[in-house]
Amino acid sequence: MIKKIVVGALETNCYLFYDEKSKEGIVIDPGADSEKIIEQIKDLKLQIKWIVNTHGHGDHVGACSELKEFTQAKLLIHKLDLPWFDFFSSASPDAYLEDNQMINIGNYFLKVLYTPGHSEGSVSLLQVDQSGAQIDDGFVFTGDTLFCEAVGRSDLPGGDEKKLFVSLKEKLLILPEQTVFYPGHGPECTIGEEKKHNPFL
Repeated sequence: MIKKIVVGALETNCYLFYDEKSKEGIVIDPGADSEKIIEQIKDLKLQIKWIVNTHGHGDHVGACSELKEFTQAKLLIHKLDLPWFDFFSSASPDAYLEDNQMINIGNYFLKVLYTPGHSEGSVSLLQVDQSGAQIDDGFVFTGDTLFCEAVGRSDLPGGDEKKLFVSLKEKLLILPEQTVFYPGHGPECTIGEEKKHNPFL
């Protein structure tokens, strides 16, 4: 189950992804409004196992310290975005994300896709089965790499337009067209819709 919580001045999408049976969950991009996120965790009676940041920008990591203290979950980010993370958060990562790494949440699995371009350490999180194989009707959390009818900006320090479009072409646009993606801002869409309607692609 996926619960979207819009937080902060930049309306960042924080996601709770969890197994309804075990109540084990993950928090993705807690950018602000820690009280709001914690309230949802309490309401859903979740046991948060991981806090994962798709990248280190302030609007995605601002509530990490409070969430880590409340949940005692392991905090993960790609090492190349550590300078951003350290600037915006007082929390300390417990481990670093790597390409193709598997993250287990109850009976579900997410695979880390290294998708640089918006930042040096940007990642996406793809739903896979236990063997790591892609699920045809699955989903992916894309952070600020891909949006509905837009792509992430690459003009901030650490951004790289060429790397961004390589990430889009080689990691995200190859997914089945019915794959739903959940971006860091705005509504969810499908890969197929983006191929048809995204003016940047």
